[in-house]
Amino acid sequence: MRNDGNPDHPRGLGGAADRSDDIPSIDQPVGTSQPRLSTGWLRTRLGGLGNLFAARPGRTRMAVATGAVCCLGLVGVTFIGADPAGESLTPDQRAEIAQRAEADAASRGQARQPAAPVTETPAPESSPSTTTPAPKPKATSKPKPKPKPKPKRIVPVAGLDQAQMDNAKAIVRAGRDMGVPRRGLVIAVATAMQESNLYNYASGVLPESQDYPHQAIGWDHDSVGLFQQRPSTGWGSVRDLMKPEFATRQFLTALEAIPGWQDLPLTAAAQAVQVSAFGWLYAQHEWRATEVVNAILA
Repeated sequence: MRNDGNPDHPRGLGGAADRSDDIPSIDQPVGTSQPRLSTGWLRTRLGGLGNLFAARPGRTRMAVATGAVCCLGLVGVTFIGADPAGESLTPDQRAEIAQRAEADAASRGQARQPAAPVTETPAPESSPSTTTPAPKPKATSKPKPKPKPKPKRIVPVAGLDQAQMDNAKAIVRAGRDMGVPRRGLVIAVATAMQESNLYNYASGVLPESQDYPHQAIGWDHDSVGLFQQRPSTGWGSVRDLMKPEFATRQFLTALEAIPGWQDLPLTAAAQAVQVSAFGWLYAQHEWRATEVVNAILA
C-alpha cells in the first residue's frame, strides 16, 4: 500500500499543508467551482468513526478496516487530482504522483483475491455421422437350370418285363407325338407283341444291324426292329429301323394311310400294314396291348 505520510514529498499528508487535524479546510483552486476536501478533514472524520464502534470491538475492527481501505482509496484519488493551494505542480512532481498512483493500484490489485478462472467446458466434438453403409446387393447367382425330369418308369404290366415295357412306352410316346388316337396305339403295341415280342431284334442275315443297340437276333430274312420291317422292301435303312421311335412312325404312317382303319378289327388293320403270312395272330394280343397302353397313359 502507498505510504500517504511520506516525508519526502513536501506536500504529502504529513507536510505543512496537512497539519491541522481538527479544522476542515476547503481549498478552491482558481477556475474551479467544486470545493476540494483536505486530508486533515478526512482524518478528523475517520477519527469520529472510531468512537462509533468503541462499544463493539469485534465489529469495530472489521468496519474500521473496511472503511479505512475505502477512504484511503478516496484519499489517494483526491490527493492525485488536486493541486494544493491552487499551485501548479512541476513536471517532476506530476511524474512522482503518477508513479505512486501506479504503485498503489498495483498493491490493491495484488491484495485482491483473483477470481477463479472460468473454465469453459468444451463442447463435445460432434462425432462424424456414423451412417451405416447400405448393404451391398448380394450377387445374384444365375439360377441353376432345372434338371430334366427323368422319364417316368412305368411298372411292367400284362406279364411284360422292364425291357418290353420300355419298348412299349417308346411306341406310345412316338404315337402321341404324331397325334395318333388311342386305338392306333393299341394296334401298334399288339403288332409289336406278335412280330418281336416287344424286343428290339437285329438280323443274323444283316450283320450291320448287330452294330446298333439290340436285345435279340432273328433269322427271318432281313427283318429287323420291333416290327420286323425289311430294309429291302423300302421301310428304311438298317440303322433307322433299329431305332424303336423311327420304326413306330413308319408303321403308324402306313396305318393311317388305310381308309377307315379305326373301324377295322385289330387283326385286319395290322394285317393291312404288315402283310403277314399269319395275319390272324394279331388279335390275341389286343387285351394285353390295351392294358399296357392304359398303364402308360395313366
